[in-house]
Amino acid sequence: MNLATRRRRTALFLFFLIPGLSISSWVTRTPDIRDQLDLSTAQMGIVLFGLSVGSMIGILSSGTLVARFGTRPVMGVATLLVILSVVVIGGGTTLTSAPTVTAGLFLFGAGMGGGEVAVNIDGADVEQITGRSVLPTLHGFFSLGTVIGAAIGILCTAVSWPAQWHLTAIAAVTAAMFAYAFRAIPSGVGKTRDDGVRSDATTASARTKVWKDQRLLLIGGVILAMALAEGSANDWLPLLMVDGHGMDPALGSLVYTGFAAAMTIGRFGGGLLINRLGRSPVVRASAISATLGIAIVVFADSSALAGAAVLFWGLGASLGFPVALSAAGDSGPNSAARVSLVAMIGYIAFLVGPPCLGFLGDHYGLRVAMIVVLAFTAVAIVLAPAVGARSATASSTPDSAVQH
Repeated sequence: MNLATRRRRTALFLFFLIPGLSISSWVTRTPDIRDQLDLSTAQMGIVLFGLSVGSMIGILSSGTLVARFGTRPVMGVATLLVILSVVVIGGGTTLTSAPTVTAGLFLFGAGMGGGEVAVNIDGADVEQITGRSVLPTLHGFFSLGTVIGAAIGILCTAVSWPAQWHLTAIAAVTAAMFAYAFRAIPSGVGKTRDDGVRSDATTASARTKVWKDQRLLLIGGVILAMALAEGSANDWLPLLMVDGHGMDPALGSLVYTGFAAAMTIGRFGGGLLINRLGRSPVVRASAISATLGIAIVVFADSSALAGAAVLFWGLGASLGFPVALSAAGDSGPNSAARVSLVAMIGYIAFLVGPPCLGFLGDHYGLRVAMIVVLAFTAVAIVLAPAVGARSATASSTPDSAVQH
């Protein structure tokens, strides 16, 4: 591996680390920000909806933008939006303005969603150049970023450092990372078309066909359940521990850090298990682990037991999304359309599901609301065989199509 490729790979590590660091910095301060804004659980759900809307817009446009402009400009603009969003969220907290925080989350979602396809295409290109597996480690760096951000958030919460100053500092650090990383990304990667009409028509036709594939829809069910398990924890876990189990905010953030650490361990080590045991047994075990963890959090009255169970939740949720995407890619022809469809199902669950849980939580409590997530992960146990065998008609597996 030459020096330029090595620097590029390091840069991609940072492009995955930045959104993980940023989102966990927001999540660990949600109890403080909620209190400063004086919002109910349902109102927090509305604020979180800004993240969902921005993310869906970004995800829907990402592939088209990469095909037209290449990965470098899309990654650049998307990451700048993530960094700017953290500043806006901090400003909204200072002004006690819920609409400003919502706008910041919209920018974050647009940036993170808009960069999804671009960062993975660039990572896949590095794999082709080096002949080595790179993407699993890159995905692990997103989770590593969540662990680092959560640890910093716990410290800031424990010393009562204002959330707005914490978020501003995170924005400064990630801006420095971006300035270093962006220079190492080459131009032109992923640019595949100049006229959009023919390509868009072809994509629409492929999506229409894959919607009729029953196995693909079962894989979509798996990713919907596991993405909901991950997304609900990312958005609600600290508040679930504070409001549902009586923990103080710092301890609630610590529990979220445990979840993020379990996710990281699962993603860095999951590849070995998949190579040895196969996808279906690993996904079934993951769904069982997530179901067990969520059930204990919902039904156990011991806050210590609930906090420990979050580790099972995190380990279980870690592999469902990437393994389901891999299964979708080799489930039949038109692999790009298949991955796109299943990824969209997953992101709908990941981003739209948690705000809906907020409305349920406002009426019945967050612990009761999580029974919905529990039901979905239980169904994923039954659907797990769908991610198993490779289709004989499948083309190459696009494990690189989507980051999460």
